[in-house]
Amino acid sequence: MKRGSVNKTTIVRVRTCAVSAGLIALLIPSAAQARFGDDTLQVGDRGRDVKIAQRYLTKAGIRTTVDGVYGKGTATKVKRFERAEDLRVNGKLEPADARALKAAAKRGSSGSDDSGDAGGNGGAEMGSTPQANPGDEATISADGKTAVAPANAPEEVKQAIAAANKITDKPYKYGGGHGDFEDSGYDCSGAVSYALHGAGLLDQPLDSTGFMSWGESGGGEWITVYGKSSHAYIVIAGARFDTSGEGEEGPRWRDEPASTSGYAVRHPEGL
Repeated sequence: MKRGSVNKTTIVRVRTCAVSAGLIALLIPSAAQARFGDDTLQVGDRGRDVKIAQRYLTKAGIRTTVDGVYGKGTATKVKRFERAEDLRVNGKLEPADARALKAAAKRGSSGSDDSGDAGGNGGAEMGSTPQANPGDEATISADGKTAVAPANAPEEVKQAIAAANKITDKPYKYGGGHGDFEDSGYDCSGAVSYALHGAGLLDQPLDSTGFMSWGESGGGEWITVYGKSSHAYIVIAGARFDTSGEGEEGPRWRDEPASTSGYAVRHPEGL
């Protein structure tokens, strides 16, 4: 099965599990999610946005270690990108730079890479290596209770799979996982929320409708979320994590294909 996609013609049994907007409003507070490019990144910064920038640099043809640390090595790579794009060269990823970097990553190139570029985050970025081979996929156990991430998958992918593995013994529960990430059972969007939260990609649980506008449009390289008003599921490194399908109801890894008809297809930035 191709990572981030599922068969578009075969339809499996899906139990409606959307939580009403009114119930969600009562269960969780509204909070605006900061997006990549909202703030300037510079030497000393750490975290998810730095990882996204490092992935985009690599996709734009400037190989960069994805460690979430904006050290001197990352700043040097940003300067190279700024020169290639005729931007102000200061090594800081300002909002305008971030927009240009994201566009360059989608194009697939922004100048040529030079492995001779030295510098690093205290040695962390010395000898930067290319991104993981996108052909590797997660392996699902026969009972659907466990998935094993590809060894070269990004850390967030491994964390999302590990989080999903933690709740595969839970039953289906309408509204489960929305009042609190830790629950006795989960509905479809609650299970997807749990996996994404485990990877640090989601701060608040979302209902299935919320996933229709979450993240970035289209399928991701490693993680893709499918959402519509009545259901949501997630594909991580080619493995589908869903509450509906053959066998038990509840959050499980599913081998059989599922329909994508009528779903909004979304992915986390950089993944």
